[in-house]
Amino acid sequence: QVQLVESGGGLVQAGGSLRLSCAASGRTFNNYAVGWFRQAAGKEREFVAAIMWSGRNPNVADSLKGRFTISRDNAKNTVYLQMNSLKPEDTAVYYCAATFAIVLPTAPTGYNYWGQGTQVTVSS
Repeated sequence: QVQLVESGGGLVQAGGSLRLSCAASGRTFNNYAVGWFRQAAGKEREFVAAIMWSGRNPNVADSLKGRFTISRDNAKNTVYLQMNSLKPEDTAVYYCAATFAIVLPTAPTGYNYWGQGTQVTVSS
């Protein structure tokens, strides 16, 4: 059973940085994709970034490029989301998701496994 545990969320002032971690366990993750999504209050869940477990094809949402970066550490079975120059509109619950994939999915429906989420709040 795949388990995903997010950590690293919290309260930060606008302009600050946070690094979210997604620790994966329960199987080997060859040919898996891991994605980050976020959901603000009253809004739909939206794609943030994704990466193949091999490290290939990192993809960040166009609106977040230049501020957000996704990476992984296979030795630690962990995927990271580095968020810089945070804005109040980045406030949301951030979710980690995983799925077996050949092509990197960017829609929530493309993922089978989800973490519990971690709250990120950016104050102005």
